[in-house]
Amino acid sequence: MRLLVGLSLFLLSVVLCEDESSEWKDPTVFITILVRNKAHVLPYFLSLLYNLNYPKDRIILYFKSHDNSDNSLEILEEWVEKVNREHKYHSIIKELETCSGGCLLAGETSPVGWNDAKFQHIMTVRQNALDLARFYWSDYMWNLDSDVLLLNPDVLQDLVNANLPVVAPLLTSLGQYSNFWGEMNDDFYYKRSADYGAIRERKKLGCHNVAMVHSSQLIDLRTRESDHVAFHHRKIPDYPGPEDDIIVFALSCSLNDIPMYVCNQKDYGMIMLPLEDHQKLEDDLEILRYVLLESTSRHPPIKIDPIFHKYLPQLPQKSKFGLDEIYMINLERREDRKERMDYNFDLLGINAKHVPAVDGRVLTAEYLDQKKIRMMPGFSEPYHDRPLKLGEIGCFMSHYNIWEEMINLDYEMILVLEDDIRFEPFFIQKFHSFLEELRDRREDWDLAFVGRKILHNAEEWYLDGTNSLVYVDYTHWTLGYVLTQTGARKLIQPEPLSKMIPVDEYIPIMYDRHPNITWMNNFPVRNLKAVSASPRLIFPTHYTGEDGYISDTEDTSLIEADKGEDTGPTTREETMVDTDEEKGAKEKEGGEGHCVLAKDKSKLSTSNDIQCNGDN
Repeated sequence: MRLLVGLSLFLLSVVLCEDESSEWKDPTVFITILVRNKAHVLPYFLSLLYNLNYPKDRIILYFKSHDNSDNSLEILEEWVEKVNREHKYHSIIKELETCSGGCLLAGETSPVGWNDAKFQHIMTVRQNALDLARFYWSDYMWNLDSDVLLLNPDVLQDLVNANLPVVAPLLTSLGQYSNFWGEMNDDFYYKRSADYGAIRERKKLGCHNVAMVHSSQLIDLRTRESDHVAFHHRKIPDYPGPEDDIIVFALSCSLNDIPMYVCNQKDYGMIMLPLEDHQKLEDDLEILRYVLLESTSRHPPIKIDPIFHKYLPQLPQKSKFGLDEIYMINLERREDRKERMDYNFDLLGINAKHVPAVDGRVLTAEYLDQKKIRMMPGFSEPYHDRPLKLGEIGCFMSHYNIWEEMINLDYEMILVLEDDIRFEPFFIQKFHSFLEELRDRREDWDLAFVGRKILHNAEEWYLDGTNSLVYVDYTHWTLGYVLTQTGARKLIQPEPLSKMIPVDEYIPIMYDRHPNITWMNNFPVRNLKAVSASPRLIFPTHYTGEDGYISDTEDTSLIEADKGEDTGPTTREETMVDTDEEKGAKEKEGGEGHCVLAKDKSKLSTSNDIQCNGDN
């Protein structure tokens, strides 16, 4: 019996010891950061770096900076001094070199662009940093560019937990740029893979084996195979490729059967577009502005450390761009959207007026009676076969109130924006050109969409002699539009409150391009002239079915339907309206089958004038 008791106590002690020993510390991470002329982005980069959810005492920061013609060194010194006082990071190593004169590398004529000497220099610096991480016996090295915005604070912990030899978080940018290559061609340069778009757009989630990752590579240094990873071609016997640090890195992995992965389970952040050889450093400020704008479509505006306020670029002066007013519709309970839009307006220099939206959640029968609001007899929402929702009434009234104010104040031209929009890169320049064409063709339009949803099989044609204006077919959404005094009067004159339908169904009726003839017959005078920006200049922050998608109109009660005639199907309805399943897939691409015609309406039959999505 004593033997059994002793054995039991021994086994229990073993279990307890195992439980205690399972409390492993997080791996050590050596983060290497190269900085050159990044004063404009460093306040954002460093603030986000500091906020990572990873134990700082397991991190070594290594900063290397040289040949700066801005105040990057001053920013780094001030931040490092502040952080060192906190004694949170294991250590911070800095090699910050001052310069004089032009602050150029040998062979450079400009700090922008690439030449052989610059490639050699970057390869050497990155290789030295990798060797230093190995010298410190770090578990991981994180090679991190200083123009990366780490918008998800869990990114480092997630990468470590992935337990992969080389891994990067997906970082997107303006256009289709990102920090990975799906494939390489025979010369070891970029080749677009079949699944590039699905990975970049996060339609295909997971950690994906790819041909190359850059700008944010986490390398597991605990494995023997990691000894083959390199940034300089001299470290690779019989190196076959170009002398470019990111290509050298990728080939050092692939030639030694070390897989590289990009992970996109979460929206981890963004990366700046690289400058072209002909550009200047000042152009990077404009790129940063639109990267910051784009980041707010998925994340809150970046809150920077107060020590950086004095270093931030000056915001543009607010303007209405020659319009009488710019309205921004926002539900007062959606303070998050107002904060985001105000941040966007500051970055863009837009002087907008905040208009409290009519909230469908609080609409009462008394309000409906006071405004004499009645649903159109026989109306049924085409996607869900239901009557109006109070949120749709609130949306309609939010726009209607602006139309009324425009008439009462005798405004000639206004811009109306909703609060769930994102702006096209370089919006301001494109919007100025759009307005210029609108003013030149004033007689051809009353309402001009800036953003909308183009529906399936829509056919549209450019106004003759314009580069950005198309006549509008049946379309959805009222994300943003320019409206004239004449247009406002044409929208209000038919007394639409007494036969209400959703506002984005009503407007196409008024410019006589709605597929439902029965609905149109409720409005005999349909003489609104509508055009649109092409390409569109604003888009929704989220599409149907995406993470974070919220509809403030759908999340409300139904209005009590009046009994009326059945509208029935129409000849165009089936070809013009997408199903719920189709909507999410097509919204981003402007609708499968959408065609834009280069000539005027009289030449619709000329097939050479038609340019359809998917033709190229």
